[in-house]
Amino acid sequence: MVYYTCFVEIVTVENLSKSFGNLAVLKNISFGVRQGEVAAVIGPSGSGKSTLLRCVTHLETVDAGSITIDGSAMARDGVYAAPAVLRQVCLKVGLVFQNFNLFPHFSALRNITEAQVHVLKRSRGEAESRAKELLEKMGLSEKAAAYPCQLSGGQQQRVSIARALALDPLVLFFDEPTSALDPELTAEILRVIRRLAAENMTMVIVTHEMAFAREVADRVLFMDGGVFIEEGPAASVIGNPQAERTKLFLQSLSGQNP
Repeated sequence: MVYYTCFVEIVTVENLSKSFGNLAVLKNISFGVRQGEVAAVIGPSGSGKSTLLRCVTHLETVDAGSITIDGSAMARDGVYAAPAVLRQVCLKVGLVFQNFNLFPHFSALRNITEAQVHVLKRSRGEAESRAKELLEKMGLSEKAAAYPCQLSGGQQQRVSIARALALDPLVLFFDEPTSALDPELTAEILRVIRRLAAENMTMVIVTHEMAFAREVADRVLFMDGGVFIEEGPAASVIGNPQAERTKLFLQSLSGQNP
């Protein structure tokens, strides 16, 4: 794990709120992520973690609050930027899904190529060249022609990571990247994310894997009930939590009695 040394915030979220009907999922949340930092968001199911990621990557719209990516406002006080500006801001973030979300009728190579062609307007040759570079980076050069059904879960997730990286995001968000994988395949993804951290890739990882968070993350944010309860260095929050709710959550995962 490489600790961030730059204090420039790539992601700034201020007073973010989101409700679905009468259910308030995010409640006036504020946080920032610095360049080169790896932040892990932990907490019980239903606490708002995935909704937070979907809002910051514009898969959901917010009800109130501001989101700024690399100095450009995606939304300010609940009002979104003009479409052309919004598109450029959204290109600065990437999201790796829990369940891969690969196109089943596309090969691994084409899964990584298509967004480059249609979103970044790269030539197909240029896009395929970049896709091959990323497949090699993921240790999947020999799987370029394979379809998702021919790949293991770990291999599919590595293709998903490559697809996100192909758009050259400034910050990469992961929504439970190992939850669908067994321990051996989880280790594959851990190695990939560790390498990205060593390259100073800015990342925000939602995870239930505490060992994973403690090893990979610089900072951990514990979320419950749509708010952040506690945050700090990964070793401190996971190894010596201060908030009672954080302690109860970690004890429940370890099987200890409160």
